[in-house]
Amino acid sequence: MPQPVCRGTRAGRARIARALAGCAAALVLMPAALAQEITVPHRVAAGAGVSIQTSGSGAATLYLVGPGTAIKRGIRLGTPAEVSGADLRNAGRYKVMVRAGGEAHTANFFVVPGAAQSISFLARPSRVPVAARDAISGVAFVFDNFQNLTTAPASVTFNLAIADGPSITRKTESHEGIAWTRLDSARKAGAAQFVASVPGVEVRRVVQQVASDPCELRFHIKPGKSGIEAETDPIRDCSGNAVPDGTIVTFTENDGRTRSTVDARIKRGVAQAQLPAAPGATITVASGVVAGNEVRVGGEP
Repeated sequence: MPQPVCRGTRAGRARIARALAGCAAALVLMPAALAQEITVPHRVAAGAGVSIQTSGSGAATLYLVGPGTAIKRGIRLGTPAEVSGADLRNAGRYKVMVRAGGEAHTANFFVVPGAAQSISFLARPSRVPVAARDAISGVAFVFDNFQNLTTAPASVTFNLAIADGPSITRKTESHEGIAWTRLDSARKAGAAQFVASVPGVEVRRVVQQVASDPCELRFHIKPGKSGIEAETDPIRDCSGNAVPDGTIVTFTENDGRTRSTVDARIKRGVAQAQLPAAPGATITVASGVVAGNEVRVGGEP
């Protein structure tokens, strides 16, 4: 038995055709309301704003994620979206995403550190002997105005100076925000001013330079009330600096049968000790690794 054939009227077929055409047109036009493209600069200086360009039309949502930053806000497609410098202070990689109508487009850019504006300066050691080669080290960390470590080379000057003495200056360039140097200590004892600087900024540290080991350590003896009194000449290092009070000086007496040792502290530049009166005994003096003269009791030095 033949199946019936459903035939619509001409007007019905026209309505169906118009409906299908409308759907097709809607599908074609819908992407135009989305962000077809996001344009951002490749690099932006820290603290500077950025303008994000989008195409299309209609409402969309902007997302921005970066170091210490997360932003979400509504925008109008086709109109530049401005991000203030306050949101771009931290150097690093940032990702932008624009979402509209269930579709998302992304782009990346980098925030780079600005010019040198501050220094963090480490000086070591805080106390050092005089006339020591490469004994003082300084490391400078160079930051921009937002405490990002600078990546562009910056000229850093190191200067070590002590009152009434010559200064030492070294100039170097920072690498990835770090500059360092090593300097000899001065020949004069005292508080040395160690300064690291970039144009417009300087940081000061104090390095205490102290006398080195005693040089030409000598002493003499004389009879005392209860034995022998030994006393050094004024004790200085090889640069002529007075060795600090409190430094230990050791006197040793040896008569071949007994041995007596006295550790004395320097006081007002000299060290003194009381030793037994042993005729013919030999007395020596030393401080640290430095040995002085030798005196025989009852004889000449």
